[in-house]
Amino acid sequence: MKDMTNLDDFDVGFDIPAKPGMGEAEIQTPCLMLDLDALERNIRKMGDYAKAHGMRHRVHGKMHKSVDVAKLQIELGGACGVCCQKVSEAEVFVRAGIKDVLVSNQVRDAAKIYRLARMPKLGARVLCCVDDVANVGDLSKAAEAHGTQIECLVEIDCGAGRCGVTTTPEVVEIATAIDAAPGLRFAGIQAYQGAMQHLDAYEDRKAKIDVAVAMVKDAVEALKAEGLGCDIVGGGGTGSYYFESASGVYNELQCGSYAFMDADYGRILDEKGERIDRGEWENALFLLTSVMSHAKPDKAIVDAGLKAQSVDSGLPVVFGRDDVEYVKCSDEHGVVADPGGVLFVNDKLKLVPGHCDPTCNVHDWYVGVRGGKVEVVWPVSARGFAY
Repeated sequence: MKDMTNLDDFDVGFDIPAKPGMGEAEIQTPCLMLDLDALERNIRKMGDYAKAHGMRHRVHGKMHKSVDVAKLQIELGGACGVCCQKVSEAEVFVRAGIKDVLVSNQVRDAAKIYRLARMPKLGARVLCCVDDVANVGDLSKAAEAHGTQIECLVEIDCGAGRCGVTTTPEVVEIATAIDAAPGLRFAGIQAYQGAMQHLDAYEDRKAKIDVAVAMVKDAVEALKAEGLGCDIVGGGGTGSYYFESASGVYNELQCGSYAFMDADYGRILDEKGERIDRGEWENALFLLTSVMSHAKPDKAIVDAGLKAQSVDSGLPVVFGRDDVEYVKCSDEHGVVADPGGVLFVNDKLKLVPGHCDPTCNVHDWYVGVRGGKVEVVWPVSARGFAY
């Protein structure tokens, strides 16, 4: 441990957890740490897969909310662009120079529509989803007012039970209205089956996606009969991308969590019955935490509690160890069972978050590490925006 009398060695500032060149042991906690080698391997692997299967990959920016990670996915993985869930996220990516951005959601508020419509002025292709004919006129009016074009995907609810229409006639009605509206362009279909992504069994996920594929095929054929082609038939997540790739109808994947991985996704099984974090993808994102107390002989208290992570999908898992277990958390404390008393105050643990997306959203920085040294510190560029 460093001599605490030389406090300048610890002057990383109040708003940043590390500086490039620091050792991993010097990183301030709790913070998000990226294994850059693992991240780059995941990105290249998905990019190679998409290319080999004739698919575009539009990476999901809602997962990491990071311009730097998105640009890495475009550079190393050949991603065609980014999708995100909110206009505020889209603005961050477009202003950073990303040229193809889909808000894979509905935009209904007048102020948000206005902001969406002005984004193409920055030189980007901007798309959104539509599931209501009434939305078409509002989008068209805003695009005309700005002298821009908004591209629209009709969203199909293919099993998630959230947004989207459920019948082919509804798809055709909305697509026809978009095609006729000034300032808009019908670009295709959005059909993401989110509800099945975390079903553990491969066969269960396949059964759900088969239903989605049948719905999408029917809609595409009906649109074609009306003279409307689909540039994009988008969907596919980390738990299903191989199904959409083999469907013969999808042409764009929208995977997000594959790049970082989390404990919940790690538990799902591939076709051979193996966990997908044991061969298919690597854990690249960690919540780095420090032991702050060991007053009880059988438990260590760490500084990553509820305010440092989301536990909606379960507690985090201690990476690379089976001798200790993260068992409970409160606002600022995490309880780690340590029956062998192997941990000491100021020891650091790498936690695999239960759910990466909302965990990333409560942090300001990613600390990128390679070979035990801090190489980069990236802002979580679009975090925290609620509008």
